[in-house]
Amino acid sequence: MKNILEFLERTASDYADKTAFADEESALSFAQLQAMARSGGSELLSRGLKKEPVVVFMKKEPRTIAALFAVIYAGCMYVPMDVGMPLHRVRMILKKLSPRAIICDESSTATAEELGYGDKIIDCTQLFSAQADDAALAAVRARQIDTDPIYIVFTSGSTGTPKGVTACHRSLIDYANALCPVIGAAADSVFAMQVPLYVDACMKEMLSVIKCGSTAYLMQQSLFMSPLKVLDFLNRHEINTVCWVASALTMVSGLGAFAEGRPEHLRTVCFGSEVFPVKQLKLWQQAAPEARFINLYGPTEATGMSFYYEVDREFADNEPIPVGRPFDNTGFFLLREDNTEAPDGDLGEICIRGTAVTLGYFDDPERTALAFVQNPLNPHYPELIYRTGDLGRLNERGELVFVSRKDNQIKSMGHRVELGEIEACACMADGVENACCLFDKAKKKLYLYYMGAAEEKSVRAYLIKELERYMIPAKLYRMDTLPMLPNGKIDRNLLMEKYNERNL
Repeated sequence: MKNILEFLERTASDYADKTAFADEESALSFAQLQAMARSGGSELLSRGLKKEPVVVFMKKEPRTIAALFAVIYAGCMYVPMDVGMPLHRVRMILKKLSPRAIICDESSTATAEELGYGDKIIDCTQLFSAQADDAALAAVRARQIDTDPIYIVFTSGSTGTPKGVTACHRSLIDYANALCPVIGAAADSVFAMQVPLYVDACMKEMLSVIKCGSTAYLMQQSLFMSPLKVLDFLNRHEINTVCWVASALTMVSGLGAFAEGRPEHLRTVCFGSEVFPVKQLKLWQQAAPEARFINLYGPTEATGMSFYYEVDREFADNEPIPVGRPFDNTGFFLLREDNTEAPDGDLGEICIRGTAVTLGYFDDPERTALAFVQNPLNPHYPELIYRTGDLGRLNERGELVFVSRKDNQIKSMGHRVELGEIEACACMADGVENACCLFDKAKKKLYLYYMGAAEEKSVRAYLIKELERYMIPAKLYRMDTLPMLPNGKIDRNLLMEKYNERNL
């Protein structure tokens, strides 16, 4: 197998009339999805597009997924965007790519025109109404190999300039073959897709659907403003599998939704992208006692998730949940600052090798060369690895434990401090459901935002009892809810802005 479309073509044959993707307003069967994708791919080919980025600037709905596959059928790289993205980010991505085609819907056409790309717009209705050109599509397929790129997903860069991670067919095929058995994806799996389509995290659902014949219901971010509406969505659509960022799960459990109801059909709960507080995990386990709980970890630069751990034991509230072991055909090691391998139990940077490693950053050789490097443990032949910038260690069971981001290590009172350790400690305090610790570089001060009913003085007293003096935040701020990004992660930049406004 060398092309990700082979998954879709097999399921479209086996499950033609079954729903592949749906939301509250529309649904696409596997046969409809394939037909729309082939029509769209033919239209793109008729416009002379070839092996180049094609922007899909549409809202989150089933036909958007058809547009993504249309770009793949044309042998191009899809670049997902959404009108929910900040306008300056949209502008920077378009400037970086200078695309010759932008697929738009009614939500995005005006924005694309205002940004000066009116002559590049392809209306999605026109895209899907084209006649499929079997010969042209077959000619593209005949020339393709498994290392041809398939998408460019932009992540936030530390300099403020987005980085376009470019992945290929082979890495996605391997990811699908490794991921689906781990999470138990099958034809009877029903997913609730929480994340936007412009982040790589959506590949967990997309790959499961096209490989296994599963069904995925697309959720709108506004649902998470009301945790009870989230539970209603899960139960109404008989969702049995969720793969959500930890903050999205915490928004439900931390705001008391389980006092009013429970998810009735869940059998698999996957969490990742952020540390999931043990206290919240226990609430979900009580609400869905028959479900498996799986911690997933991995960077966009390694095609999504690279490690997994199925929760198989009880954890103390102050104990980190491991990220476990690597997926099949994914290798890793931990590097110390001197580029030697960290012994078991010691801290090191998590480095990933194998076909999971993506092709690098699109049109960005300098930043690619910094992160995608020759394996320093292998001087004998070329072998690129990805340095994640994440710190981890192996526990006594040989399981990988994520500790923190390298850039979340700061110096406070002369001591090296992990912001994640302070957050984890705060989450153990009574009445604290989630927390985010930030560092004021100018004033050299720590400060903490937290979600929950606890009074600031009680949280501070708990931190003083549990942490070293140099780890105690100078200020604590209670919030009813922590702000979330569209992908469900805590919006640290917005919290930084709120802090700066308070301290002008």
